[in-house]
Amino acid sequence: MAALQGLLGIIVFCAIAWGLSENRRRVPVRLVLIGLGLQLLLAIFLLKISVAREALLYLNNVVTAIATATQAGTSFLFGYLGGGPLPFEEPFPGAGFILAFRALPIVLVMSAISAVLFYWKVLPLIVRGLSFALQKTLGIGGALGVGTAANIFVGMVEAPLFVRPYLQRMSRSEIFAIMPVGMATLAGTMLVLYALTIQPIVGDAARGQLLVASIISAPAALVIAQLMVPPGDEDVTSGELSVSENRNNSDESSAGSHSPYTSTMDAITSGTFEGLKLWGSIVAMLIVLVALVSLANQILAVLTPGIAQALGTGTEVLTLQQILGWLLSPLAWLMGVSWNDAAAAGQLLGVKIELNEFLAYIQLAQMDPATISESSRVILVYAICGFANLGSLGIMIGGLSTMAPERRSEIVSLGFRTIVSGNLATMMTGAIVGVVLGF
Repeated sequence: MAALQGLLGIIVFCAIAWGLSENRRRVPVRLVLIGLGLQLLLAIFLLKISVAREALLYLNNVVTAIATATQAGTSFLFGYLGGGPLPFEEPFPGAGFILAFRALPIVLVMSAISAVLFYWKVLPLIVRGLSFALQKTLGIGGALGVGTAANIFVGMVEAPLFVRPYLQRMSRSEIFAIMPVGMATLAGTMLVLYALTIQPIVGDAARGQLLVASIISAPAALVIAQLMVPPGDEDVTSGELSVSENRNNSDESSAGSHSPYTSTMDAITSGTFEGLKLWGSIVAMLIVLVALVSLANQILAVLTPGIAQALGTGTEVLTLQQILGWLLSPLAWLMGVSWNDAAAAGQLLGVKIELNEFLAYIQLAQMDPATISESSRVILVYAICGFANLGSLGIMIGGLSTMAPERRSEIVSLGFRTIVSGNLATMMTGAIVGVVLGF
């Protein structure tokens, strides 16, 4: 049943994107069909083939090693707050776990590692390889291929730096495609953090699922983006800089051909400080967003007792989570989630869209196992994986507008479509996983 739901969901999600299209008569049929096929093949290979599963298990070991190394640093600096031995008996399991000092510092370590891999030319090499594969399979331009591939590993603002010299001359369709791809994928700095967050509900063997989700969501985002803003008659933007362009470009490193770091130690230092900014932003946003949800629920508690009783919800007051759950439960069902789990799944999707994916993962990890089935939890792990929320949209618009100020008004005008397309892409990934796991 889940497989049939997922197949229906894929059709519906594509239909929604087409319904919101700027030009419904110009459907890139070849790209849509190949993109859907590519997602399905990737899902089957990464989830069903033993070699791929073993690779994911190896990735789990890498994640564990990074987490252990981070704890060595946090326990040295913060003692038991950072994971060192507790000087008292833990009253209940997890009581000694402090998010800001145990989980979030992984962002610092991953940021430094990413910078080193960039300086050593490992990351650019992987990105170019994936870009070549995307160009050959989907027929997209080189610049869009590089931007898409980079988004699988780095953040939605850092990825466009790989193609910064091309942004000003990219077509409207191409520059839009980069936006939902960034919204539908995860940065490597956050992937390890989220993997540790969901470990209690999916187990160690599933840590690699977030990387799988990010890989599958890249072609999904391209399909949705091309349906919503189809390419015109203009030529695709090349992915290679000419010699003159390289010399005239004031920020060569942004193209991905030269490293912005002068040495390995410079990469470690710069990456750490960049991670520190990200760590501070995450802490601040979590405090504010959790507070706003609480405030919204307090307001609803005052305004809605009569409405809740009239609707027969079984509770005295309505909460923001309940409302979002009702609105998004049909979309959750279309991903392959059972109808009994759809309301709870809809709540998590709503938290991801309105607030952010980290809070959604935290709530998923804290959810009573009896509340939602194992198959629905796995589908949600994939569907939540992405930056498509209102806060991220502001960050993306600010970053892209700085890189291509001449296109600022165009980038801003695509904001609503970016949020919708990013979420449709991750939901399609959830549906693809529902289809694969359902057979």
